[in-house]
Amino acid sequence: MIRPPHPATEYALLGLLALLWGTSYLFIRLAVVSFPPLTLIAIRVSIAAVFLLAVLRWRGLALPRDPTSWRQLGIQAFMNSIGAWTILAWGQQFVGAGLASVLNSTSPVFVILFSQWIASPSRPGARQLFGATLGMAGVILIVGRGVLAGLGQQVVGQLACLAGAALYAGAAHYGRRFAHLGATVTATGTMICATVVLVPLALALDRPWQMVPSAEATIAALLLAIFSTALALIIYFRLIRTIGPLGTASQSYLRAGVGVALGILILGESLSIPSFLGIAAAILGVVLINAPKADRPRHV
Repeated sequence: MIRPPHPATEYALLGLLALLWGTSYLFIRLAVVSFPPLTLIAIRVSIAAVFLLAVLRWRGLALPRDPTSWRQLGIQAFMNSIGAWTILAWGQQFVGAGLASVLNSTSPVFVILFSQWIASPSRPGARQLFGATLGMAGVILIVGRGVLAGLGQQVVGQLACLAGAALYAGAAHYGRRFAHLGATVTATGTMICATVVLVPLALALDRPWQMVPSAEATIAALLLAIFSTALALIIYFRLIRTIGPLGTASQSYLRAGVGVALGILILGESLSIPSFLGIAAAILGVVLINAPKADRPRHV
């Protein structure tokens, strides 16, 4: 008999996922100096695909062979990587980093909206709705309320950031259908699909063979592909199965706190009171979203 996953394990994995995706911004910032966005995304998914294929072989697992599974993996790859990463990279050219991080953190809100339109097995209740609101407020406190002054300017770029967050939310819902494949197989399949699309585009548009990347940018791209992509996706698809779309999407509230922690540890920055309150609100919001529902007493 297979034991159900322990809640503490899922919380730890959720925090690890936030850390892996939170550090991706640092890796991207270092790598994009030498690699254009499209080429960087192509490097990210192709190296992740190779790494995941090695993990798959090591674990004795096999990729699906039926066309239906690959068509579904292609749709998942578009929402979770091809479309989301490309449109976010484009939108962030016109939107400040602070506002972009707030807009990118709206994926739990979109998960809630989508759950009202589709046949979701567990629609969020009042506690989850409050948790999502509290987490969003925490992100705004962490980044700084001043970033909201930019709302309404560069509207197309801001809509692109929101569209990327909406694609993430759609991917969280759609990803539930891959429970039968397992997290590692699903992650590998999506990265193969993304590689097939993005590598030819990068070769045609960016001509990467003419680039001479720095050692720092190359190392950052490798770390981005292996840790913030391959390992992160294995955890992501596991959490989709165990805590659901909204619970998994709630890690976006924690990523802003990861950015603050990196600033303190690497750049020697200090923790301000608003940032501290924002991190506390974000953590509490995530706890409220993911806390198990209390069993209702049965009346005989």
